[in-house]
Amino acid sequence: MAPINVSCIQMDIKQCSKEENIEKALIMAKNAVISGARMIVFPEVFSTGFCYKDLESIGETSESKRVEDYYTIKRLMQFSKMYDCVLIGSIIEKRIDTTNNIKYYNLGFCIESGNLAGIYRKTHLYGMEKKHFSRGEEILPIKLDKLNIKIGLQICFELRFPEISRKLTIAGADILVTVAEFANPKATQWNALAAARAIENQIPHIACNRVGVAPFASYFGKSLIINAWGNIKAEAGQDECFITGEIDPDETKRIRCKVSIINDRQLDLY
Repeated sequence: MAPINVSCIQMDIKQCSKEENIEKALIMAKNAVISGARMIVFPEVFSTGFCYKDLESIGETSESKRVEDYYTIKRLMQFSKMYDCVLIGSIIEKRIDTTNNIKYYNLGFCIESGNLAGIYRKTHLYGMEKKHFSRGEEILPIKLDKLNIKIGLQICFELRFPEISRKLTIAGADILVTVAEFANPKATQWNALAAARAIENQIPHIACNRVGVAPFASYFGKSLIINAWGNIKAEAGQDECFITGEIDPDETKRIRCKVSIINDRQLDLY
């Protein structure tokens, strides 16, 4: 498998301003594509931020109930098709269940070359999310058919749970991706956790954070692209930017031949 150029779009998110945020994200993504990126990762809920006061109006939904018909997903699918790239991130979803109750989710997505490859609804909710969102019910990698790899997608707070990234790894993930709004003053924890998830699972890790200020927090950025050894290939500062680095999914095989963490687990003891 050939190495892949990947980019993190580290952006400030204007609270509740969906159109403005999408336009900014796509401009930054276009610049990343021009720089050679094939896979582009946005921060958590990049199109709106945690816009709790307007969930009813900003939550993504459609009459068909198909995620492919959500407004933001359709915009991203068009971009992905035009530039033959992969887009990964999360948005706020509004769903009506079989009993006509409205539920909101932090919806992760992977789009490849114009097609929705898969979704992941955040399973481990943090803080005010517990009041407003429902949690997802499964943790599985998302297959990218054209690249022939699996993405292990997790969302922000879930970086703190090694069980999630390990479950994704055991299920065949080739690349771990974390989309986040990791807030101040937790930059040291962010760096340590992001590297640890790569090292302990021996897979590359793309960790994309936001910058700027929201009603409840401020954000430090520090997005990271980490290889399967845990070495940082690219690192952002605290300003809006995109970073690009090359990751090699096949490096995992070479590393596991030298240090066989996955095979050496003693499952009978834990």
